[in-house]
Amino acid sequence: MTRAPAAAALLDALSDGMYVVEPSRRITYWNGAAEAISGFSADEMVGRWCGDGRLNHVNERGVELCGASCPLLATMRDGRTRSVRVFLHHRDGHVRPVNVTAVALYAEDGTISGAVETFRDDSDRRELEQDLREAEHLALVDPLTGVGNRRALKQCLSRRLADWERDGARFAALVIDVDRFKQTNDNLGHDAGDAVLTVLARSLVLAVRSGDQVVRTGGDEFAVITGPITDDELSSLRARLHVVAAHGRYDDLSPMRITVSIGAAMVGVDDDGAALMRRADHQLLRAKRAGRKRDDDDVATTP
Repeated sequence: MTRAPAAAALLDALSDGMYVVEPSRRITYWNGAAEAISGFSADEMVGRWCGDGRLNHVNERGVELCGASCPLLATMRDGRTRSVRVFLHHRDGHVRPVNVTAVALYAEDGTISGAVETFRDDSDRRELEQDLREAEHLALVDPLTGVGNRRALKQCLSRRLADWERDGARFAALVIDVDRFKQTNDNLGHDAGDAVLTVLARSLVLAVRSGDQVVRTGGDEFAVITGPITDDELSSLRARLHVVAAHGRYDDLSPMRITVSIGAAMVGVDDDGAALMRRADHQLLRAKRAGRKRDDDDVATTP
């Protein structure tokens, strides 16, 4: 798609990612923000078929959208504008949530001549990223994955418990364990294991809500301490974490698929940080015994 230099400069200045496809779904334009959000450059994407699996959007149920469920394809069929929240695959392997809008393009004779998709980062991570930069100076960051460490976990629990006691702000702890991680390390080496942890950590950080905190508690185990949350929101968060773990791209492990088991506990009236984490750990063990790629929870009742 040929554009005047001024128009191309304007589109490249947009903060939203944008690309244009022909009716065949061949990409004809890819702007600078699309590269920044996805990691793929215009040279890598222009001329490619958008359904070739590079971006491979999936929804929160893990359904792949590059086939019959593609919003661009549907928009080119009926001309209707569509907006949907999906997970986009980044060039580095992790998945990140984006809001996608598909709009039809029309030729002079009124027929649909293609479509444009815009996508905007939906991770709301700016505040968290600033917090992590400050935390690096306080030794609160795990050096491998860049998420918080055990010291960060203790501080976060302390803050959440204070809010709980003062305002009744009910929160939860989730413990996440990579299934058969020892097998991955033994068969493919520690470098491959480290790559799994790094990609998984990034996917988790981008999948949680603003105000939730991801930490690595050691080995292949992570924890999420949420902000105020309801039982239904906790269930949705847990399902989302399963999706992003299963759909991360772990290049050295192909065709292996990474799954996680999750234990969750909602704060209760008699909990301190240690008691809450023990209950989450107990639910994780129950999930492991029930069969991996599982979750379990222990929802305490408020007074």
